[in-house]
Amino acid sequence: MNRVCENPDLVGLPPIRSDRELPERIVHPREPRGNAVRALVQQLEPKTQRTYTPTLAVLSKSAGIFHWTPDGRQLYDFTSGVLVANLGHNPELWLERFWHYLGWSLPQRLTGQPDGPPTNHFLPAAPLTSYNALTELEAEASRRLLELVRSRPGGKRLEQVLWAASGSEAIIKALWAALARDRHRDIILATRYGFHGKKGLAGATTGCETDRERDPRVRFISFPMNECRDVSLRDQPFDPTPYQRELDALVAQYGQRITALITEPYLGGGGSYHPPKAYLQLLQQYCREHDWVLILDEVQSAFGRTGKWFAFEQYEIEPDIVVLGKGLANGVPGAVAVGSSDLFAALDYAEGSDTYSGNPLTCAGVLATLDCFAAQDILGNVRKVSPIIEEELVRLKDLPFVGYVRGEPGGMVWGVEMWDWAGRSASDWANAFVLECYLGDGPTGIHLLGPLAKKVIRIAPPLVITPEQARTAMDLMYRWASRLLQACTVCP
Repeated sequence: MNRVCENPDLVGLPPIRSDRELPERIVHPREPRGNAVRALVQQLEPKTQRTYTPTLAVLSKSAGIFHWTPDGRQLYDFTSGVLVANLGHNPELWLERFWHYLGWSLPQRLTGQPDGPPTNHFLPAAPLTSYNALTELEAEASRRLLELVRSRPGGKRLEQVLWAASGSEAIIKALWAALARDRHRDIILATRYGFHGKKGLAGATTGCETDRERDPRVRFISFPMNECRDVSLRDQPFDPTPYQRELDALVAQYGQRITALITEPYLGGGGSYHPPKAYLQLLQQYCREHDWVLILDEVQSAFGRTGKWFAFEQYEIEPDIVVLGKGLANGVPGAVAVGSSDLFAALDYAEGSDTYSGNPLTCAGVLATLDCFAAQDILGNVRKVSPIIEEELVRLKDLPFVGYVRGEPGGMVWGVEMWDWAGRSASDWANAFVLECYLGDGPTGIHLLGPLAKKVIRIAPPLVITPEQARTAMDLMYRWASRLLQACTVCP
């Protein structure tokens, strides 16, 4: 059923199931616009997103100690956005200092002309915090995210948006939902050497069995790292037998206690391993056969990194929950778990809430990101530039300390693995590579992250890099990497 919102400024939902039970609708007199936003968000987001309140105020703008609703009501704010806005909402002096420290050009409203610099005045604008309330920004960001994910192949199971302040927190909320659906099902399967975060259950599902702070509810399964160690192996046949045996053994051992399986589409922090499609499709098959929740951690991979909007498209799977972050708001902190409304309904009010989830700043960043994708053919650019960079990365294997290159076909993320050579470890060569590229030719260099898994260099430029920029940068990278051979005093 395609419901149409009463608010003419908010477009109707993409088709979702209409048979699910919704919390009792909150309606206030003389608030037609606010009531429309509340009704929309009730469909878009689970009740666990926030603590229960009989008001569920919709905030349009705020200044000082006041909020205003979209219907024009003025509210004294006696919450400070859960003790956040101690200086009041949108103080002009704070805004001027904030913009100054970021190096942004000040809008004329904050230049202080003609009345001098900002002092104790406040700017009526969207609040930066909306705990236990709503904004139209949040409603629109949730709507457009759902519209996007549900329009992509593999997105039909994704029905609601659960906001979080970071990728690891969104992972935790997704796992909480999987555990809450049946309290007797307490075992989580996670692919070995994946990275999902550093705290709580996100940290517990990261890495492997021998890492510190393990959770007895988590069991690790093998990832086909050897089969995808280099781009030259992309088209090789995939033998699922050892992975089937491993999964069958876990089914025999734990049976109905297994509730969820979490994986990245490709291992990011584990060394940039991009598996055969058949592997992820095998995991999905077991999830369907045994009623496990398939949680796909796309914090790194979404929004074009694999050449598609989402990696679940690239791998032709349908996750029950997909977690998005990082590129979601192009640098503004925030993340979401997008998933089945039935799963999220297992969490009660406040079980998935926190101070900053769905805050207006994050939501504005999400909307701005989606606007830019709509205005520019960014994915088309990825398809043009990807083969240029990959060809040059493969050329790096001419150097004796470069072993493997891994990446998505047509994507914009690769891993370059170094080898032990000439008495130096792969880790030494990887760090030397990063440093040499940074130093470059003095005025010009290339910024790379420290090595993944101690020996893998991640290559992930912005998706808007032009073909000319890519050719220039890759030529410089090869030239500077070659200098490492000239400086090697013990090379054969």
